[in-house]
Amino acid sequence: MNWAKMGVIFQTARQHPWMASHAQIPVVVPHGDDALRVFLSVRDDQGRASPTYIDVAAADPRQVRYVHDQPLLPLGATGTFDDSGIMPFCAVPDGDRLKLYYVGWTRGGTVPYHQAIGLAVSEDGGSTFRKHATGPVFDRSVLEPYFVTAPWVLREGDRWRMWYVSCTSWTEQDGRLEPAYHIRYAESADGYGWQPSGRVCVDYDDCSDALARPYVYRDGHGYHMIFSYRRLRAFRTDRANSYHLGYAHSQDGLSWQRRDSDLGLSLSDTGWDSEMMAYAQGIEHHGERFLFYNGNGFGRSGVGYARTAAAGNAP
Repeated sequence: MNWAKMGVIFQTARQHPWMASHAQIPVVVPHGDDALRVFLSVRDDQGRASPTYIDVAAADPRQVRYVHDQPLLPLGATGTFDDSGIMPFCAVPDGDRLKLYYVGWTRGGTVPYHQAIGLAVSEDGGSTFRKHATGPVFDRSVLEPYFVTAPWVLREGDRWRMWYVSCTSWTEQDGRLEPAYHIRYAESADGYGWQPSGRVCVDYDDCSDALARPYVYRDGHGYHMIFSYRRLRAFRTDRANSYHLGYAHSQDGLSWQRRDSDLGLSLSDTGWDSEMMAYAQGIEHHGERFLFYNGNGFGRSGVGYARTAAAGNAP
């Protein structure tokens, strides 16, 4: 694809005590005829993530029209799966409601953290949300004993399809425990109860020790997935090992062929995305495709986007 990077659109600047740093995991939906709503995860001084949103002009997302002034969801009660952080990952229309799949964080003991997938529902177009339940809709199991995270959900008729990240191990790297994870597949009849298939969609390779945040869309050429990948060692400090964006193609959403070079997006030489590119999500609007993503520091440098006039064409 012929992408043009357009730069940063939003950075946190302590607008509120709970918005001390990061603008992470952009989740983008249409908002009226001329705007886009971008749900984001921001962090307080204790590193606890909360979801909120900004509204931007669809014709030029660098024009931020509104920054929401409170978290969309409260952290869970002590001991629940989302008592230490909430990050939005995917918003799916369901009739007159909007389902927001999110990841809840808890602090770990033997490992640094645990994650599971929760669900919140909006009945006013995405301005307010309520949690579907106190617990997660998808968690670790006999098939996946570590954690599951980063859901992307498409509804196709009566079938709900999820591509998500599954942790397969924790190993010590340079004195700290780091997780390895790849991308798997699950299905649901209603979007609430999920059945993991055990199928690995995008697996580890020589340059990928961890694969994150799948974004999947379908067009006349099949299914397209944009995801993030990194190495296990020094990915926080070495740009060669940090998150990059990858691409895979499929005819059925199950068997995927990885073709990273077809995406046509790489780290910049300097600037906000010169050390890392991660957590991308796209949206098509009036014949153009936008790709929103995070740059350096896992979103500490903000959220930005690229655009192309080749919407509907496969990468």
